[in-house]
Amino acid sequence: MKKFIAEFKAFALRGNVMDMAVGILIGGAFSGIVTSLTENFINPILKLVTGAERYSLAQAAGFASAFVGSVANFLIMAFILFCLMKAANTAASIGRKKEAPKAPATKKCPFCRSEIAIDATRCPHCTSFITEEKEQG
Repeated sequence: MKKFIAEFKAFALRGNVMDMAVGILIGGAFSGIVTSLTENFINPILKLVTGAERYSLAQAAGFASAFVGSVANFLIMAFILFCLMKAANTAASIGRKKEAPKAPATKKCPFCRSEIAIDATRCPHCTSFITEEKEQG
């Protein structure tokens, strides 16, 4: 059972699964903005231009407030998703061990200052012999 839970956790907390879930939720919230823009701005303007309806100032303010409300809903949803992703990333990184820094694989030649292998005894660039005394001085 522990192996099953560990596999599910690895699947659910993978970056691409979480990104896809956030994308779907943000897309759904953004569709609310597009719907509100269409219903509260574009359709009334088209009806006004074609003469199908007349709108009062109060109705126009109602359209604007509905659109602002849908934008506010989107921003709230985006903020909540950001907080959830930040918490999920923190929770996922708690169990990971930090890697120790690797030992350097190269060093500088004390004569020509070019990069050479750490265990080199002779520089392939200037052909100087590398000794421990010269490196430390």
